[in-house]
Amino acid sequence: MQLTTNIDKFDELQALFIREICDKVRIKLEEAGIKGLEMEEITASIAFSIASTIDDTSGVEVDGVEVHPYLTFRDDDDNLVHSGDNSYIYEFVPGALKKLFDV
Repeated sequence: MQLTTNIDKFDELQALFIREICDKVRIKLEEAGIKGLEMEEITASIAFSIASTIDDTSGVEVDGVEVHPYLTFRDDDDNLVHSGDNSYIYEFVPGALKKLFDV
């Protein structure tokens, strides 16, 4: 596998990835009986929390070990696509929520 910098493709994949995460959170909340505005607000809160963890902005430490994620995506040719820096998936959360909840 080769690490390839492609910001446009990386942005596209970040947007799709966080939209899928938001949808999975929404589905689980719906299964738990949470509906309406409450579901939207909880989905947003969880999505932003997950995004900040992925983006390495929330400070992750487990058992004294610091964890620093670095997001990449595998493309069809088994290349790893990245932006050349940390992810910024949190920027795509509002758009994902808008698509899910039409807000």
